[in-house]
Order: sequence, then structure tokens, then C-alpha cells
Amino acid sequence: MGRWLRGFALATAAALCGGCGQSDGRPVVRFIVQPDAGGGYRAVVEKFALARPDILVEMVEGPASTDSREEMYIGAFMAGDSPYDVVLMDVIWVPKFAAQGWLLPLDDRFPSQARDAFLPGDVRAGIWDGRCYRVPLRSDAGMLYYRSDLVPDPPATFEALAARARGLKTADRGGFVFQGRQYEGLVCAFLEVLWGHGGDVLDDSGAVVLDSPEGIRALTWLAGLVGDGAPEGVTTYQEEEARAAFQEGRAVFMRNWPYAWAKLQEDGSPVKGKVGIVPMVHAEGRESAATLGGWGFGISRTAKFPDAAWAFIEFATAPEQQKLLNARNGAIPTRRALFEDPEILARHPHYPELFRVLLAARPRPVHPQYSRISQSLQRHLSAALVKSETPEEAIRKAAGEIRGIVGK
Repeated sequence: MGRWLRGFALATAAALCGGCGQSDGRPVVRFIVQPDAGGGYRAVVEKFALARPDILVEMVEGPASTDSREEMYIGAFMAGDSPYDVVLMDVIWVPKFAAQGWLLPLDDRFPSQARDAFLPGDVRAGIWDGRCYRVPLRSDAGMLYYRSDLVPDPPATFEALAARARGLKTADRGGFVFQGRQYEGLVCAFLEVLWGHGGDVLDDSGAVVLDSPEGIRALTWLAGLVGDGAPEGVTTYQEEEARAAFQEGRAVFMRNWPYAWAKLQEDGSPVKGKVGIVPMVHAEGRESAATLGGWGFGISRTAKFPDAAWAFIEFATAPEQQKLLNARNGAIPTRRALFEDPEILARHPHYPELFRVLLAARPRPVHPQYSRISQSLQRHLSAALVKSETPEEAIRKAAGEIRGIVGK
């Protein structure tokens, strides 16, 4: 953590802790949230205040950067007495926070029968070392967008996607765009290709299996598209560059997150009404998979009132509040039944297709050192895309570095 941000996080924790524990005799529960542009989180807190006036919930609106909010939590945990009783976590924070002993296990409060109401990938993302630490609140997953006016029947395999991308490109239109820049988005895009080929980064025991024939085939496929079925410039694309290219008619296929749908359907969008979505394609004989994103609630091990914290988590993740967050903030629900809710479907008629994508969603490698694993993947995947390493070299180098990180 940077010195300034660590100091800010600790100063914030100290300031908040001046009133830690109780206010007017009531338990106080605090958590950090991203800027609440739609007002959904604030509305949930206000509803909880009416339902449970015996508990005071304080929402700390943090910076937009996910990394900065993570560092705020880490700084508070490292200070030894975090003022944040409830922890609103990105999916990739769970193993790091749990391995450090910063979270309370939720198995007794959130048993298997309760988990069955949620999307399976979102539930799996909250489990570390056999214990559950997170209740899913918002889901997210990568998927394949396509121009339904140009592609009446979307491809199902990598071979078919590559052939269509090459066949439909023109002088001013590429075939396939994705997040090809050296950052976390590239890892997310590659994992869908890797899983769709039957490969993985780590096996169930935590051993590195990236440098399998499937792993090499996956990167060979992705790197082989650059400058052919995908434009050369895709190696500089993040989410918004890919979305702009697709929305402006400069691509037929796009790998991106669900947020892009609403932008593609805005009035004035050149592709409004001309877009379909499907799960990312797969190799022959394999299955599609989507890289899981999303957020959920845990409880800090130093929470002074864990029962009050759980009361808020249970309330905030209930169907009514997930519907409210969907309406106000566009948050994708994590409860299965809400994908059949008439009010939600009236706003989001594409949700039946999105549900198929989310059912195939998988967490990124679940390991406390995931950030280092990702950094290694980012370097070598990018090297393969820009042709400074062959796909086989890139996979073998990344696998060797990751073995040094995880020790297997």
C-alpha cells in the first residue's frame, strides 16, 4: 500500500473509531462502498433503519478505485481494530482476507440450504479453505457480444468464432475485440479461453497446471487472432475501448462485461437493437466458462457486534434489496429467482441470456497470492499478444513464475 493511502486509511479508521461500538446505546455497523451514483446502497441502509431501528448502520462512501477501497480495508485490518464491521468484498479479496484471519467464517449463519438460492459461481467465490466467508450481493461475468444483424446464429466454438471474425472483417471493421492490454482485464479474458479449452491455472490441490497442452492451445488461439481476426490495436484495449469499437460498428464480436449492454442500447447507439449475447465459446467437446466478477458481504473478525452485522447482511442480500439495487444502480442480482422477476425483466429483457452466462461463471484462481499470480499472467500474456514471446514460451514462463509463488 502506498504511504499516503495507508496513512489515509489508518487516519480514517482512527477517526471513525472515536465512536466505535455503540451510539445512543445501539450497536453501530460500518462498511465501505464505492461511490453510490444511483443511490441504491443509501436506500438499502435507510430501509434497514426503518426495519431495525435498534441497529445503526453507517455507510462510508469510498473512492471509485477498487484497489483504493481494498487498501482502506487492509490498512484498517492491519491497525488491529478495524472500524469496518461489515466488509463489502470484490470476489478476488476473499482468499487474501480470509487467509490473514481478518474475516469471520459464515458457515453457521449461511448454511448450504441458504446458499442454494444464489448463483453457484458467486457462492464458490466466497469459500476459502473449506469455509464460507462471503454472502453474494452483486454478480458480474464476462460474455460474448455479437452483431445479431450480421450473425443470425452465433458461433459456439473457438474455431467457428475465429472463422466468422476473419470472414466478416472489412477494411474499416474488425472481427473480434477484447481486453488485450496488459492489466487484469486481459487475465479475465484469457481465463475464459483457457477454461473453454479444458485448461486451468491451478488444479483442485493448488498445484500449477497452466503449462498443459490445453493452456498452450488457448493462448495460441488468442494470440493468433491479433492482426488477423482481431485488430492490432486490441493489445491496447481495456473495457471501454472494446465497447467503443463494437458500438461504433468497428467490430462484429466483443468479449466484455454485462455493463456494456445498457450503453449499446442507448438512444443514438449505432447498434441499438442489433446486439445479442451468449456465453463465451468453447473448444469442441468442452464447455463454456465465464470469468466471475461481483461483490458480496463478509464480517470482520474484530466486529464488536457480529450479530448486528449479520442482521444487516441478511437484510441487504434479501430479494427486495437486490431488486432495489438493480433498479437504482443497475446491480446484477445474485439470487437465481430474480432472473424470472417480471419487474426486473421489464427493465432488462436480456436477463434470460445473461442468466445462462452467469451459470457458467467461475472464480479466478482462488489463492491468497492471486495478485502476484495475475501480475505474472499479465506480463506473459501481453508478451504473446504483441509477439515478443511465442504462446508456448509465454505459458511456460508464467507457469514457472507461478510455481515459485504458490510453491507447487
